[in-house]
Amino acid sequence: MNGGRFAAVVAVTVLAVLSGCAGFSVDVGESAGGSTAPAPDVANGTTATVVEVVDGDTVDVRYRNGSTDTVRLLGVDTPEVHVDNDPAEYEGVPDTDAGAACLEAAGENASAFAREWLAGERVTLVVDPVADRRDRYDRLLAYVHVGAPAGEEVPANETAADGGIDFNQRLVATGHARVYDSTFARSDGYYAAESEAQDARRGLWRCRTPGSGGVDGTDGSGSGGTDGAMATSGGPLATSDSGLTLERVHADAAGNDHENLNDEYVVFGNAADAPLPLGGWVVRDEGGHSYAFPSEFALGPGETVTLRTGAGGDTGDTLYWGSDSAVWNNGGDAVVVERDGETVLRYAYE
Repeated sequence: MNGGRFAAVVAVTVLAVLSGCAGFSVDVGESAGGSTAPAPDVANGTTATVVEVVDGDTVDVRYRNGSTDTVRLLGVDTPEVHVDNDPAEYEGVPDTDAGAACLEAAGENASAFAREWLAGERVTLVVDPVADRRDRYDRLLAYVHVGAPAGEEVPANETAADGGIDFNQRLVATGHARVYDSTFARSDGYYAAESEAQDARRGLWRCRTPGSGGVDGTDGSGSGGTDGAMATSGGPLATSDSGLTLERVHADAAGNDHENLNDEYVVFGNAADAPLPLGGWVVRDEGGHSYAFPSEFALGPGETVTLRTGAGGDTGDTLYWGSDSAVWNNGGDAVVVERDGETVLRYAYE
């Protein structure tokens, strides 16, 4: 056998043997797609890139060696978006259709929140010394540490020692998740954050009273009506944590909706004690129509603004969508307001 060829065969054979040994993998870099390299033995400080946000508490990641893994965020549980929710799992949420619908909307909000923080981000995975390493679906159970999105302020006590924010706890503190009853080292801090979120009625905890401005904004029956009347409590149809309120939905314009566009409108208000900047916030329906508030627009405390579907000159109390056809479906739709991709207000009507 040719000496050079023999040496090459030996080298390949040695590499093959080594690659079959436990713990050995070739670092192919993050850019390698479809790598079959084994996932590393995840330990505190293992870094990865989030390649997909499955829902509020589950993400897919890629390690430096090109392998992928599914991470189930340890110690938290966000409302489901792919299957039905059980209100009994969320303390104080009524076991009714309204409670379940409210939780579904809260789950959508949690998923949007997770996408804003994690999608495409480099994160640090931290495993817990007293918790299971993987669940029955072989998903890694871990804390996810990440830097805050631009402009996001986070309390100092939510910043981990390595400089990354414990996103799992952030979900609980903002009312996007409940604490999952299990054994893990950080449980005391998580339960304290959950108690505070419950007292403040943040996020999903507004579903405890879904008829009074809950996450989904319904009046408790799933129907808000379209005649512009206020909710049955006499207050706004829906209220967000920011103070933005939905005061009225007038979906059925007089005559032909498409020929009387400016008689189709929604009314927003500001229940906060300070001006509410709305520049860039997006209003949308369930049919794919969307409108962005002008960049410098703001509502003063107690002020309202009417958003009319047709065309016209914007003023401080009236804005025009500029649509050439009707937006709001008379037979049922949802008014959704988003800020930086996160749903801050949603009101469904039939």
